[in-house]
Amino acid sequence: MSEALPPAGASIPQSRERFVALWGQMGSNWGIPRTMAEVHALLFIHGKPMNTDDVMDELDISRGNASMTLRNLVDWGIVQRVHRRGDRKEYFEAEQDVWKLFRTILRERKKREIDPLIHQLRECRAAATDAGGAEAGGAEERDEVAAAHNARLEELLSFLALVDLMCQQILQPGEGSDAAMEIAARFMESTA
Repeated sequence: MSEALPPAGASIPQSRERFVALWGQMGSNWGIPRTMAEVHALLFIHGKPMNTDDVMDELDISRGNASMTLRNLVDWGIVQRVHRRGDRKEYFEAEQDVWKLFRTILRERKKREIDPLIHQLRECRAAATDAGGAEAGGAEERDEVAAAHNARLEELLSFLALVDLMCQQILQPGEGSDAAMEIAARFMESTA
């Protein structure tokens, strides 16, 4: 289901609303709560600090939902708290540097998803090595089953090691992106 983009000459509020909806859909597709993605999109596209009331009004969400979502975005490091002198309300603004934003999201996804997956796969490999192929017949057959099992896990671990290395390179300040692309090019050549 693809919604049409605002026509040329559409108002900024219409375009902003469409962007928030698109970002929310993308976040949802990536396993991020839609409201979290929409709040981030609103703060990003607005480009100026907004308080919780502004976010609630703009997205028609509850105070609890807005507060929890803003706290999660701050924890991810893609939204910062901002204080306005003379105003007791807390304001929030999204990171505006797209590369810094990408790196922050990548660092969080790596920490929450890639690193634990690598750890768990290593545990699976170790458990299979320790147990052998308990469901198989003799010792030789158990060793063959365990070796085949671990070979499949090794292939996955090798791929994830490459992904991990690319992530680390991208997360490095400076020339990290160039290095990651070089690694990707070498990988593609080796698999061709």
